[in-house]
Amino acid sequence: MNFQKQNAKPRVLSGRDVTAILGPTNTGKTHLAIERMVAHGTGVIGLPLRLLAREVYSRVVAKVGEQNVALVTGEEKISPPGARYSVCTVEAMPRETDAAFVAIDEVQLAADLERGHIFTDRILHLRGRQETLLLGAGTMRGILEKLLPGLSVITRPRMSVLSYAGSRKITRLPRRSAIVAFSSDEVYAIGELIRRQRGGVAVVLGALSPRTRNAQVALYQSGDVDYLVATDAIGMGLNLDVDHVAFAQNRKFDGFQYRDLNPAELGQIAGRAGRHLRDGTFGVTGQVDPLSDELVHRIEAHDFDPVKVLQWRSAAFDFSSVDALKASLDVTPPVEGLTRALPAADAKVLEFLSRDGDVRALADARERVALLWDACALPDYRRIAPAHHAEIVGAVFSDLARTGHVDEDYMAEQVQRASSTEGDIDTLSQRIAQIRTWTFVSHRPGWLADATHWQEKTREIEDSLSDALHERLTKRFVDRRTSVLMKRLRENAMPEAEISPVGEVLVEGHHVGEMLGFRFTADRSAEGEDARAVKAAAQKALAAEFETRADRFAASGNGDLALDSEGLLRWLGQPVATLVSGEEALRPRVVLLADEQLTGPARDKVAARAERFVNYQIESLLKPLVDLRDAESLSGMARGIAFQVVESFGLLNRRTVAEDVRALDQDARASLRRLGVRFGAYHIFVPALIKPAPAGLLTLLWALKNDAKDKPGYGDVVNALAAGRTSIVSDPAFEKAFYGLAGYRNLGRRAVRVDILERLADLIRPALSWKPGSGARPEGGYDGAAFVVTPAMMSILGATADDMEAILKGLGYRGEAKPAEEVATHLKSLDDAAAEKAAAPAQAADAAAPAEAEAAAKTDDAPADVEKPAEAEAPAEEAKPEAEAKPEADAKPEVETPAAAEAPAEKAADEEEEPKPVMIWRQARFDGRKRQGGGKGNNQRQQGRGGRQEREGAPHRGKPNRSKDGDKQGFKRKGGAGRPREERPARIDPDSPFAKLAALKDQLKK
Repeated sequence: MNFQKQNAKPRVLSGRDVTAILGPTNTGKTHLAIERMVAHGTGVIGLPLRLLAREVYSRVVAKVGEQNVALVTGEEKISPPGARYSVCTVEAMPRETDAAFVAIDEVQLAADLERGHIFTDRILHLRGRQETLLLGAGTMRGILEKLLPGLSVITRPRMSVLSYAGSRKITRLPRRSAIVAFSSDEVYAIGELIRRQRGGVAVVLGALSPRTRNAQVALYQSGDVDYLVATDAIGMGLNLDVDHVAFAQNRKFDGFQYRDLNPAELGQIAGRAGRHLRDGTFGVTGQVDPLSDELVHRIEAHDFDPVKVLQWRSAAFDFSSVDALKASLDVTPPVEGLTRALPAADAKVLEFLSRDGDVRALADARERVALLWDACALPDYRRIAPAHHAEIVGAVFSDLARTGHVDEDYMAEQVQRASSTEGDIDTLSQRIAQIRTWTFVSHRPGWLADATHWQEKTREIEDSLSDALHERLTKRFVDRRTSVLMKRLRENAMPEAEISPVGEVLVEGHHVGEMLGFRFTADRSAEGEDARAVKAAAQKALAAEFETRADRFAASGNGDLALDSEGLLRWLGQPVATLVSGEEALRPRVVLLADEQLTGPARDKVAARAERFVNYQIESLLKPLVDLRDAESLSGMARGIAFQVVESFGLLNRRTVAEDVRALDQDARASLRRLGVRFGAYHIFVPALIKPAPAGLLTLLWALKNDAKDKPGYGDVVNALAAGRTSIVSDPAFEKAFYGLAGYRNLGRRAVRVDILERLADLIRPALSWKPGSGARPEGGYDGAAFVVTPAMMSILGATADDMEAILKGLGYRGEAKPAEEVATHLKSLDDAAAEKAAAPAQAADAAAPAEAEAAAKTDDAPADVEKPAEAEAPAEEAKPEAEAKPEADAKPEVETPAAAEAPAEKAADEEEEPKPVMIWRQARFDGRKRQGGGKGNNQRQQGRGGRQEREGAPHRGKPNRSKDGDKQGFKRKGGAGRPREERPARIDPDSPFAKLAALKDQLKK
């Protein structure tokens, strides 16, 4: 508490002997600071980027000699004995110095959310004995004068004119242009585009090592290339011969979020155009919209909003404990004009490590806490996950706390991982970032037993990686293909072209495109005259390639071919054909993807092989459907059922063919079963098709036939099937047919696999067929005509109690909510009666045996894949509206089981909640009258064979029911006498399969 009070006291800050040199870019501020520093006997200058620090170091060395200048950055230190001048990054500047001169460059970064608190600390507290200079933008004047009373301010005008040049295409930018982007991907893409059009480009990224950056800048400055692609690193004082700055992006990630650059930031970067007395221009390119007139005026006039507050964090750290250290970081600013900075990287690492018990145990003294904070300053050069970076910091601290230095073996292992110079640009960049971490460690005083060895080792590795990265950048962004092609074109000579074994097309040794299957894909970089030269040379090389490939494709095995989910036929991964809808869903057409040069017999070979493979895929994956379609052994109604199964892609709701199924004899059913058809309680389906590969092919064929590949849900349901999901949440946006094609049925909020629904039927059937007094009550049994949901039912469906309610209603059951106590009492009485009967004398058991046998004989003893009696197959009635189905608004059980009914209700602190009711489920029945207790909209029952109609779910409201003999009966109208509606003759296409099927049924009835 005393510590916080001490830091809360206002401090009197002074600007005495401090001069602020403020103004826009190209005013010579940095040059002035260098001149002033070397005029003193000793000096320190802090710069915002290590790239700029390297540049200023070279300039100071040129003035006073290498032995007099030190370079200090986080991961690089050059410290000659007796060095009088230090060039540092701001983070590496000492907090106190005895130097006569101190300069801090780009002080406007004190407002930066990520690094601002470091600049603010140096601005407020670091002073030279004789002179202190603060260099930056004019926007800092007001806040500096407020925080540093007595400050001297000198403003400097820009030495050249900066003007707006509008928007231009990247390929039409003038020579000596710098294109600015804020992601490495964008930088690389722009670099490749300019390379193809203009012969080459230099790349400057903040993540490059100084050695690589200097080599790339030298490439540009020497004139070998006329274009530079860079991030905003060039906005921080790098002196380049740039005439025009073009913004290819105007949004960047600032460490916390993606945002638009503000006018001051745009002006800082645009100001790099023009040098000394040479005027410069700026503009936009690529996808960036032209700048507004107001923004252009502000940039040209260097008129930007003043900085109102600086980011601040206390530098008075309390190392008495880890918690005290964390508390000291949260102290509020002592004066107005400062704002507490967001947690920086080191604070985040400290927060993470403070939750580690081992770290806390080691940080048990003031010196250990200070050492932990020192370790947290290890920069995250690799931009990895915070937790991973914290683990590295924790390992370093653990070694320092236990042994006094980082373990040599651990250091060697980490350095070795980053030593390879193999790999592409991104790989080498990652390795450079990794080695920078250990370069930083090697330069920390006292952290290594042999610091000199590791400083030399890490420097050697970084240099070799930097050279390799420069080589890769030059190879990628500076080649001579364009110049060679244009030269040959001007000479009217045909460039030499060839095709590599992997299909790469080369012209004069340069990549110009690829042969993908039977199509030549030209390099997208080729445009204009370059594109014509590339195409002419490539066509010459491809003349004989098509016939050679056609022969290889015709002789290829099935293992070399694949049909993907989009209907593309691929040969060794390359597309050669695509499927389109045919006359029948199971017979799609194959369309070749080939250039016009594939003609004649060669094209016929390719087409025949492609069609043969597609037919093989359909006949193997969808064999049950193909067998049903082509079965000669089926006749009569069995053939009609087979036709409908094929037309519905292997899945029928049983209620839609209930009459046809009843008309089948046992031989016909057996014939269909042998062909893979299963007769379930709710569905007639082909189990072999409920697998990812067949389901995916069915989905594709249906989508081709119905032009549905772009509809929502395409492929998603098949993916759920491949993941082994027995039920999934229904997405109303999905095309409903996709569920059935993958073997699912939509029921309420969930879609359930149909084979799982048949397993559910197997669980429900014993509960409905059991009669009180006939033996032990089965799971879920209630009164012989109803059941309650059991955990086993919910388990196989992967559903909650609420989901089960919707599923069962969708299957045609009707629910009745009963009080939990009543259900529990009823079930207990049934179980007690069964127990008493089991304990009765053997004579009683023998006497009951005939009755039990007679009751059992009445139940369905057929296996699950054999059709059940009408009441078991289709116990369906349309679900009642919610108001009818639920007597109470909250009558929605959480778990519909007897256990839930018996469990005591939980009590709140001040009131008792009533137990939730339990749902009792019954088969919906129709008897020609309104159901007792029912309301409006109950449907009449149409008598069929055996007094029941085999249906699943209720008849649709407003549609007539069909009796067994095919006659239609109308519904009774509300308030009417039940007069049947006038029937209109059905209009059926006599040539349709359904007309033929109806005729066949009529013949069978006669």
